[in-house]
Amino acid sequence: MSDPQPQSIEPAIIPRDQHVISRSQISDKALTVLYRLKSAGYGAYLVGGGVRDLSLGREPKDFDVATDATPDEVKALFRNCRLIGRRFRLAHVHWGPEIIEVATFRALTPPDGDTDSDRVTEDGMIVRDNVYGTIEEDALRRDFTINALYYNIADFTVVDYAGGMEDIKAGRLRLIGDPAVRYREDPVRMLRAVRFAAKLGFAIDTATAEPIPWMAELLDDIPPARLFDEVLKLFMAGQGVETFETLRQHGLFRYLFPASDTALDDDEHGQFVTFIARALESTDKRVNEERPVTPAFLFAALIWPAILAQLPGGRLQSQINRELFEQAVTEALERQLRQVAIPKRFSQPMREIWALQPRFDTRSEKKAKRLFAHPRFRAAYDFLLLRGEAGLADKALVEWWREYTTSSPDAPPPTPARRRRRGGKRRRGGHAGDANAAPSDSAVESGGE
Repeated sequence: MSDPQPQSIEPAIIPRDQHVISRSQISDKALTVLYRLKSAGYGAYLVGGGVRDLSLGREPKDFDVATDATPDEVKALFRNCRLIGRRFRLAHVHWGPEIIEVATFRALTPPDGDTDSDRVTEDGMIVRDNVYGTIEEDALRRDFTINALYYNIADFTVVDYAGGMEDIKAGRLRLIGDPAVRYREDPVRMLRAVRFAAKLGFAIDTATAEPIPWMAELLDDIPPARLFDEVLKLFMAGQGVETFETLRQHGLFRYLFPASDTALDDDEHGQFVTFIARALESTDKRVNEERPVTPAFLFAALIWPAILAQLPGGRLQSQINRELFEQAVTEALERQLRQVAIPKRFSQPMREIWALQPRFDTRSEKKAKRLFAHPRFRAAYDFLLLRGEAGLADKALVEWWREYTTSSPDAPPPTPARRRRRGGKRRRGGHAGDANAAPSDSAVESGGE
């Protein structure tokens, strides 16, 4: 059942002189889309994250548009438009690398002759949502109040049906409607709550947070491929440390990395938590410096505690049995893949990073020279440094490698950083490249909101 909502409420209309959004801050292509829709007689609104970020004085990553025009009507206005999606039919207007996403207002309830069961499962999860409605309905079916703000290109006002502007001022993340119902409609909203809270530095509203621990198990029903996409958004946006802590606080991390979460709970010295935190700090630093990162290194770090937990003493001991180690790697990865589908272009570099760790257990210059030649050496070496920082590797051994790596002419230099592309919709998942960094080579961008 859908969460019952009032069918007619009076929105707050915020005039131009009472908000900070200016057309000069909106991309030219988004303005072109808005004005063409308006000229054709349709309602045209900038909506969602773009309005939220501009209201916070931030630079939006994307500019999304909402309208009463149907996807086919949008397509008729733009030769460079493509219609995508089945569950959510959307129009994408392409301008070179920039894509403006145009969504038709969604309805709260199905039309006459349709039934709720056609679009909602017995558990309350929405599986089809191409029922079009009014701007009011569209606002009330959005997830968080701060994402339900509409900038009207007709008069430059901001239309607020859900109190989103007040929540922005209060630094509060609040779901629209009954949180339990909204989480059943789409359990990924629990992850989005954590992500937005970390990204914006907001506090999650008490009523929004309260159901999460006992509803987190609904994430088991989400396809592993979708959870992979969500993990990228969670941990590769520059607030990975805060995100990790908040996921654990609300009991969500275990539904993304179940074996690792168990290992963290059982580690009385807290070294596994320290290890993951160090890896996330490294990733956050690179993301915030607009340097490239790769999921391969990050996933390798997040799953590492699950591998160690299967080894004697929970550690990678000197001269470990190779077969035992490989078995631990295989079992940990197979269990993880049942929860989050990691593409092979990332899981293979992960395996190589892990496989090289026992090979660092040497202080032979001859063996070190051979290890230098391995294409994954840089990523594996940086992984070793993180292990040392967390107390999961012998300090003297780590220092030997640090000294040898910095002084040896055979050591490969770090791969030059490449800047991430800015503006427009971003491709999700990226490419693994050679993944020789920690996290270094090959840019991967975190996907949309």
